[in-house]
Amino acid sequence: MVEKALVAATAKPIVLSILMGGEDYGYQIIQRVKTLSGGELEWSNKMLYPVLHRMEKEGLLVSRWRISEEGRLRRYYAITEKGRKELDGERRQWRSVAGALAKLWKPLPSLD
Repeated sequence: MVEKALVAATAKPIVLSILMGGEDYGYQIIQRVKTLSGGELEWSNKMLYPVLHRMEKEGLLVSRWRISEEGRLRRYYAITEKGRKELDGERRQWRSVAGALAKLWKPLPSLD
């Protein structure tokens, strides 16, 4: 299981990336995260909704209420232009971090 701090650090780029595929509602976002991570990331409503609300306040997302195909009222979230730009920045940062870790985790040459 992934530690809370890492989950928190990755929440924004994960949500923005998922919403690049189109608007979605909270429960479906949680299920997509679980599926995409092979079950390694299991988000809860308690974790996700504060993140969505904060991102909406920051202008990265917009939301609207609508009736689902099943007739249920759901709040759907969509990425904004500001959110797209934020995701570009997040991608650059995470690529830098991943690149540095990949170099650090290569096997060290033998001292023999």
